[in-house]
Amino acid sequence: MSDKTDKNVKAGGAGTAEQPRLSVFKTYKLYVGGKFPRSESGRVYEVTDPQGTWLANAPLSSRKDARDAVVAARKAFGGWSGATAYNRGQVLYRVAEMLEGRRDQFVREVADAEGLSRAKAAAQVDAAVDRWVWYAGWTDKIAQILGGGNPVAGPFFNLSSPEPTGVVAVLAPRESSFLGLVSVLAPVIATGNTAVVVASEKAPLPALSLGEVLATSDVPGGVVNLLSGRTAEIAAPLAAHQDVNAIDLAGADEALAKDLETAAADNLKRVLRPQAVDDWTATPGTDRMTAFLETKTVWHPTGSLGASGSAY
Repeated sequence: MSDKTDKNVKAGGAGTAEQPRLSVFKTYKLYVGGKFPRSESGRVYEVTDPQGTWLANAPLSSRKDARDAVVAARKAFGGWSGATAYNRGQVLYRVAEMLEGRRDQFVREVADAEGLSRAKAAAQVDAAVDRWVWYAGWTDKIAQILGGGNPVAGPFFNLSSPEPTGVVAVLAPRESSFLGLVSVLAPVIATGNTAVVVASEKAPLPALSLGEVLATSDVPGGVVNLLSGRTAEIAAPLAAHQDVNAIDLAGADEALAKDLETAAADNLKRVLRPQAVDDWTATPGTDRMTAFLETKTVWHPTGSLGASGSAY
């Protein structure tokens, strides 16, 4: 065997060393119920960078995809909300670990999606990873902040504790394709809710890649469901869906937000209206966690009281 032939064989390629290989383009899919389906409609749309250069074809979700995502989220809610807060924190931390391992991929995707330099995109990705860790630390502490014993006039214990609202539809921010997405998604699931997320319409690729991270971490299927496509088209059936308990309108413009809020009133959904965010890297506080929590209050008698005081 000649030296040249030997080198070609070692390179693992058929043909000559000078022969270029074909690029393997990534096929982006939805993430629903822990699986990666194509859109039910079979439709896709072109995703471009800010200069108009084609990046990929993303699934164009339909109303049926939205309904399927709600079914998956509802099915997962019992197990996720019933898990210990400590366990949810471990799971969120595992997501951060997986993101750290795929950092270069997300830096590239965020840079392409938002037209950022590599350094600025890296800062966004690092902040997103840190945000997962930040919310992971809050999972078993938020109840201490919001819960407590209430003084009452009578022989009763009166205790309040936070509980998750249920299935939450989340419209991801339009501009911040990854850090903004993480900032609105992580607090929803950290507190025991499940989520149906509508990715940024113009920059959905980092969100769809996040589905791959969630699938290979410890997040149970259905806890997070990721859809891409026309925001107004997907959000309308979610806002009107009777099995969606709350909706975050972060990615809706003023007109769309008004229509969705009206539709959400039909089953008294909790609605978090769009809020201007100048800097997604700023410490977020607890507002997005408390927005999708209900307060359960329990009364319990302390026991029969006699002349000597409580029986306990």
